[in-house]
Amino acid sequence: MRKVVSGLFVSLDGVAQSPNEWQFAFDEEMGAALGKTLETADTILLGRVTFTEWAGYWPTVTDGEDAGFAKWINDSPKYVVSSTLSSVEDWANSTLINGDLAAAIEELKAGEGKDITVAGSPTLVRSLLEQDLLDELVLLIHPVVAGEGRKKLFADDATMKKLELVSAQPTSSGVIIATYRPTR
Repeated sequence: MRKVVSGLFVSLDGVAQSPNEWQFAFDEEMGAALGKTLETADTILLGRVTFTEWAGYWPTVTDGEDAGFAKWINDSPKYVVSSTLSSVEDWANSTLINGDLAAAIEELKAGEGKDITVAGSPTLVRSLLEQDLLDELVLLIHPVVAGEGRKKLFADDATMKKLELVSAQPTSSGVIIATYRPTR
């Protein structure tokens, strides 16, 4: 059965929103970790906000250093979880999930293929974790305090959820790549 895996950039104070505003270094080890996602996943889950932001950008990227990722994400099947969007037709290979999230995820996991990756979408990651639908959470923990005014991965009133550490790797820029699995 396929796994649902999320990889997120997060600051020391738990911020996952707008990493482009507080992520100061991107090293080889982080590139390798993200490259592994491209090799092990062939289906993408997106929340509404990430889909809306990315649908206007990635289809336009055809060359440069991001061309490989652009080709991968543009060609891959994308499933967009939203209760407010009525269509996702503006980005090829996109399908809207606006019903029962658990049923949709179970159907995807039972299908053929590689892993299913969650791209960005911290709100979706929280929902998947709360509903026991996330199999692995990879956090790229940056040595920076992002500060207030940005959304954290988990709200202060989040329900307790126990995870087990699978691996932790420090990188040359001081980021820690930590992989967790929810205990069930």
